[in-house]
Amino acid sequence: MKTMLLGAAALAAPLALAQPALAAPKTFGDPVKISDTLTIDPMLDARLRWENVDTPTKDADAVTLRLRSGFELKHAPSHLSVLAEAEATLAIDENYNGLSFVPTKARPAFAGVADPANVELNRLQLQYRTKQLGLTVGRQRINLDDQRWVGGVAWRQNEQTFDAVRGEASIGPVMADVTYADSQRTIFGHDAGPRTSYDGHFWFLQAGVKQGPVTVKGFSYLLDYDTKEQIGPLAVTLADTQTYGVRATAALPLGKKVKLNLVGSYAHQQGWKNNPAKYGVDYVNAEAGLAGYGFTATGGYEKLGSDKGIALQTPMATLHKFNGWADLFLTTPAAGLEDVYVGLAKAFPKAKGLTANVVWHDFHSDVGHVKYGEEWDASLGFKVRKVAILAKYADYKAKGFGVDTKKFWLEADYAF
Repeated sequence: MKTMLLGAAALAAPLALAQPALAAPKTFGDPVKISDTLTIDPMLDARLRWENVDTPTKDADAVTLRLRSGFELKHAPSHLSVLAEAEATLAIDENYNGLSFVPTKARPAFAGVADPANVELNRLQLQYRTKQLGLTVGRQRINLDDQRWVGGVAWRQNEQTFDAVRGEASIGPVMADVTYADSQRTIFGHDAGPRTSYDGHFWFLQAGVKQGPVTVKGFSYLLDYDTKEQIGPLAVTLADTQTYGVRATAALPLGKKVKLNLVGSYAHQQGWKNNPAKYGVDYVNAEAGLAGYGFTATGGYEKLGSDKGIALQTPMATLHKFNGWADLFLTTPAAGLEDVYVGLAKAFPKAKGLTANVVWHDFHSDVGHVKYGEEWDASLGFKVRKVAILAKYADYKAKGFGVDTKKFWLEADYAF
């Protein structure tokens, strides 16, 4: 722990040492000019959160404080930048089970909340970027499309990052995005044992074209894990998968203030490399949203298929974004999952960033169409000066899967 704390402090030292010689920025947190070609941009992201979990057998109260800090040094003529960022999570109220899979750290009397105390190097990357080209090398954040397949899991206090090389290119309406990663740095932190990170050979491949309001992408995600441990509750051999698919989005104006947003995606997943299972499962997502006058009404359907008792999995996704905020379906049940959902959101731009959102989910299995349960989700957000306040609630009613689960969050965010 002492070594990690010293490492985190070392990241901040160059910025602290540089400040006295630099001209003060116009706004606190803005980039600081070192010379005509060189700037240094300080970064700070603080989040204080209370998460309450209520189930029939176990409860939890987690009060945690997350701090990310670092800097980005940019050299304009060369289009090069260096970014370094440390991350620390402090558990203020530890009445929760943050590392249930680590015997010496588990707190089985409490419900799980995946925000264990942690100090780590979150990002350290070298980047070259122009309008048409980008190359990023090192530990980095990767969010692809809606993060259904690869994401940073920003909802949790500890971010998921990747040790990777990523190349991006765009020529007119055509784009390509290629990543090779050899380590998935999980949200569980340095006390998670083998689950601190997963090594392997991971390819994220995308190519697409944009024409007017329509964008179409083809993608492939190839996951080959080295570890013999489990990827969550999923046996590692089943985590070796190859997924191929296509995603289309469109934003169609229906008038001066009304827009129709459409999303459609299909993918096929099967075993790869060390995966001994012979199966093939489909992913389907269709969503329509009508936005206008500050309101957005959304309806959609998502299917994670199952074949021979094996379901489609997305172990690198930002899973909290999908299938309900109560997080009952972070691992797809063996019989698969169908999620029919509708939602209504409202933004109040004149009321200090006030936003409100409510979503209803109806869950069934893919095989047999067995009723799993229903869930209501709601959130309310606003700003007090530069601090963003969020209240969020999830209520899952079990019918044939899991148990009744209620969760409530209250958090404050400040970042520059």
